[in-house]
Amino acid sequence: MKIYLGADHRGFYLKERIEKFLGELGHEVADEGDDKLDPKDDYTVFAARVVNAMKADDEAEPRGILICGSGQGMVIAANRFKGIRAGFGWSVEAARSTRNDEDSNILALPSDLLEDDDNKWQSIVKTWLDTPFNGAERHKRRIRQLDEL
Repeated sequence: MKIYLGADHRGFYLKERIEKFLGELGHEVADEGDDKLDPKDDYTVFAARVVNAMKADDEAEPRGILICGSGQGMVIAANRFKGIRAGFGWSVEAARSTRNDEDSNILALPSDLLEDDDNKWQSIVKTWLDTPFNGAERHKRRIRQLDEL
């Protein structure tokens, strides 16, 4: 699976570790930046880069992972784009739910909460990647409603 990554300065170091982890799991990774630590960068730039790269991808269901300090800015920015369903991955349960129920195509991670705990962020990322959308009609209906907003 191809996964697009993006992070601002507060998520930069975690992004680098996630990129390596995803490679070890056998995923193709496209790093949409930042390519260096820049304390003055803005999360909105990297959310847009990841979303636009995903939308340009011919793959049926590309995915993205976005990282900033709180994770919230990335969720808000990514969800501004039609067809994007970004979920906030602060726990394994949240990651499972956002895939199972909302068929999220972007996982937003809070580096402030996760950066110092490799086991926690790895479990969250792996759960999100491994959890299929359950396809229940009520969930499909709600996703269609989101696309009409």
